[in-house]
Amino acid sequence: MKISQLLSASALTSLASTSAIIPREAEVQAANNALEAWKRGSPQAPNGYAPATVDCPSTRPSIRVASGLSDQEKSWLEKRRPNTVAPMRDLLTRINIAGFDAGAYIDKHSQNTTALPNIAIAFSGGGYRAMTNGAGGLAAFDDRTPNAKGSGQLGGLLQASTYIAGLSGGGWLVGSVYTNNFSSVQSIIDKNGDGNIWQLERSILQGPKQGGIQVLNTVDYYKNLLDAVNSKTDAAGTFNVSLTDYWGRALSFQLVGAPDGGPGFTFSSIQDDDDFKNANAPMPFLVADERAPGETIISLNATNIEFSPFEMGSFDPTLYGFAPLRYIGSNFTGGKLPDGQGCVAGFDNVGFVMGTSSSLFNTIITQLDSIGDVPDIVKNALKGLLADISESDDDIADYTPNPFLHFNNRTNPSAQDDRLTLVDGGLDGQNIPFNPLIQPVRAVDVIFAIDSSGDTVPPTESSQNWPNGTAIIATYARSVQNATMQNGTGFPAIPDANTFVNLGLNNRPTFFGCDASNFTGSVPPLIVYLPNAPYVYNSNTFTTQMAYNNTERNAMIQNGYNMVTQGNATLDAQWPTCVGCAMLSRSFDRNGESVPDACKKCFESYCWNGTVASQTPAPYHPTFKLTELKIKSGVGHVLPNILGFALVAGVSGFLMF
Repeated sequence: MKISQLLSASALTSLASTSAIIPREAEVQAANNALEAWKRGSPQAPNGYAPATVDCPSTRPSIRVASGLSDQEKSWLEKRRPNTVAPMRDLLTRINIAGFDAGAYIDKHSQNTTALPNIAIAFSGGGYRAMTNGAGGLAAFDDRTPNAKGSGQLGGLLQASTYIAGLSGGGWLVGSVYTNNFSSVQSIIDKNGDGNIWQLERSILQGPKQGGIQVLNTVDYYKNLLDAVNSKTDAAGTFNVSLTDYWGRALSFQLVGAPDGGPGFTFSSIQDDDDFKNANAPMPFLVADERAPGETIISLNATNIEFSPFEMGSFDPTLYGFAPLRYIGSNFTGGKLPDGQGCVAGFDNVGFVMGTSSSLFNTIITQLDSIGDVPDIVKNALKGLLADISESDDDIADYTPNPFLHFNNRTNPSAQDDRLTLVDGGLDGQNIPFNPLIQPVRAVDVIFAIDSSGDTVPPTESSQNWPNGTAIIATYARSVQNATMQNGTGFPAIPDANTFVNLGLNNRPTFFGCDASNFTGSVPPLIVYLPNAPYVYNSNTFTTQMAYNNTERNAMIQNGYNMVTQGNATLDAQWPTCVGCAMLSRSFDRNGESVPDACKKCFESYCWNGTVASQTPAPYHPTFKLTELKIKSGVGHVLPNILGFALVAGVSGFLMF
């Protein structure tokens, strides 16, 4: 069925997947053939998963003080900001804000991009719930998605953005898309066969189903995990192994489009991808927290660590430094690489970085007894290794050697330790990765924040695992209650969680920080808060749910698409206008421009006006906003060509088929 064909909700059918048995001698060739048609990142590690010594560049790498942006980011921005102008103009003219000539406005300022909107997108954590719900939002913002540039749609906002960030499950989305050469969600779903990425019907404990680019059965999958991590242990140098090594390798089989999960793929290799190198895609960040082994509570004093294709480090005053990501396995001391020390590359394996941002899930990889087709000899070998790691409280990601050893000794909590240990970026409560995006040196104007957190609790299944504002409240608390960690960042005022539920702010889009005149000093970004809610599907699945058949996965993605488009503006015909107004708001203020009446109406509708309702709310029972998707669940059922969105007569919202 072609994308352009219409389909009613009652006509959605599921197809049983079939798989052919490929002769062993043809498997590798079949995988290679599949890769020829699959855009993917580059395996730049010198020795697979194991870090290894390489020649240093002519300028030896060092740790820089976080007093500004890196030279690499500055150079990249000189290309990226101009590249956002055309898609921004296209989107805003399609939105057609009444009484405002968007095309003329963009043209007037096109030679001075600092006058134009500087846009960022953030995807929260929340396991596969966050990954799939966020994927729907990403698809809606992407002008490559079929029909995403039609009436009421928001395609092009991604191309108009400068930055994009994710953590934990949101980090899987961002990391997977960028590792696979900034692939669209549509193109990933189109590669819908056995063994391809985002095939979630088999738990990560089972490993991928053979077929496509994957040639391993479950037994070989576990041997592969074991061998890869052992190669890091055996490598020349001091490279400690943690649970995150196994977790990251397992994630890669689901998220990296390469045989064996791409053991040589690095996060720093993104900087050499053509789309990123030519600044045709936003800069991606993944976020983690610093935490010592064995600690169970992460406070808002925790150092937030950001990963970009260029660097890892933090603007937080505790660390206040950045290391070149490509060489973080090198033995830096006091910010320098001592004479006689070679450079080490390959430490920043992309699965390890994604696993670092989602280490909340580390212990899942220890649940081997639930898998029946793994031989005892393999189970026992892995269980022994994992037990040793667990007993030493290494439920962290171990970045040994510590690139920040003896760097910023006065405030850096790990300055005297050979190990830098990191954990899931949401464990300090900041489950939306705002921190890289609110740094004043990045001058972001607006952040579209997709919150797929699971904050609400029973009494009933329908009332749990929805957001209640906790994640955005945490960042506000950090910026207001901890002047040291604030370090010049600003953030709009955010009400308490009870107010979110009582006023329905967790059930619809809300703008925070609309009035720039309320701030002194650095003006923070306007936040467009987009909370997960049941638009066409009950997308409040458990954070720890590890398997989704394709039907369920696709419904989650579709729900996220409807969330950010408000059902293709069927819930509010003015929603696209209001998105455009949010994009332009800080630009209007900066340039002394009058705010169009249409935007004033939008701000009246969507801006939080300061009202607080802190009484204990009634149990939260959200209802469907659009027509519920009636889907068949069960492994092996799919919705083909799911990202074709078409308005169906008599059905609110959009259906994917």
